Order: sequence, then C-alpha cells, then structure tokens
Amino acid sequence: MLEAADDERVITETGLEARIAHIVEPIVAGRGYRLVRVRLSGLNGATLQIMAERADGTMTVEDCETLSRDLSPALDVADPIDRAYDLEVSSPGIDRPLVRRSDFVRWLGHDAKVELTRPLDGRKRFRGRLAGLGDDGAALRLAVAPPPNAGAAEVVDLPLADIGEARLVASDALVRETLRKGKRKTRANDHADA
Repeated sequence: MLEAADDERVITETGLEARIAHIVEPIVAGRGYRLVRVRLSGLNGATLQIMAERADGTMTVEDCETLSRDLSPALDVADPIDRAYDLEVSSPGIDRPLVRRSDFVRWLGHDAKVELTRPLDGRKRFRGRLAGLGDDGAALRLAVAPPPNAGAAEVVDLPLADIGEARLVASDALVRETLRKGKRKTRANDHADA
C-alpha cells in the first residue's frame, strides 16, 4: 500500500530549475495536478518545460492549456529566468520520467533507464526491468540484464537518493498498457457523464 509520502517527488531538480519548481509546484498542485519535472533548455532559444499530470497519470491538451495560462502570471511576477523563454506545459509521455516512489510501483515490470549522480560499483548508468522498491523504500530494485552467456538477470538496489534521472523505455508492452489504461479512463468518464 502506497502512502502520501510515495507521491512526493524523490527525484527533483537542482539550481535554477529547482527554484522554478518551487514557484510552480504549489500552483500545479492547487489545480489538481502533480508536477513531474521542470526542465530549462537553451536549444533554439530558451524553453521552459513544465511536465505535469493528474493523479491517475493522464494529462489532456486542455489540461496543458489551462495549466499554462495559470502558470504564466506567476512566472512573470517571480521572473526567475534572466532571458526570454517559451513556456511549454506537457504530459510526461510514454517514455516518462519516473520521479516518485509510486511511479516505480505503478510501472513495475517495465524497462527503465536510470542514471545515478554517483557511481555504484563503478557504474552510473543502468538499464533494466523495474522490480519494485527495497524493503525500506529507499532503494529502487532493477533487474539488469547480464552480460552475454552470464545467466539470469541480476537485481541491483539503486539508492533513490543517488538517482539523478530515471525514465521508462518505450516498448510494445508499455504502449499496450498505456492504451489499455487510457481506454479504462475514457469508459469511466463516459459512465460518470451518463
């Protein structure tokens, strides 16, 4: 059973992106969404990407438009970015970042890429199947494919505090599950409207 702490982001931004997250997260939460990630990129001018979702993982184009309209005035007043930028509010997408303990549980059994901020046994990058959380909830369990001819997958525990970035890897199984969840959500909404 997941608790409220499981919905807090354990993988967060640093520097200016953290300052921006501090500005936007209360607004995002106040509108019924969850902040997934803030990313400021300098490619083709500056773009501020605010990635958000509803608690059930959905995010419509209309949700993005609404949130964009609500965030713009707060960002204008706080003025955290010292140059012109484009604001982009988006959903996490299929190869979504994993930022909460609940994300690692929700997407159990799917493949993910994980990059640590510090090496673990000489490695910073891992790719494998999400295998849950460690017993104390402080580590991500990842089933990592072995080298060729080396036997079964090895399960490694990656400290959540050391994860810099984690994201799902797009696969046929992930697409099928995402479509299935979307259909269930649509049916539930249709029944609620009836």
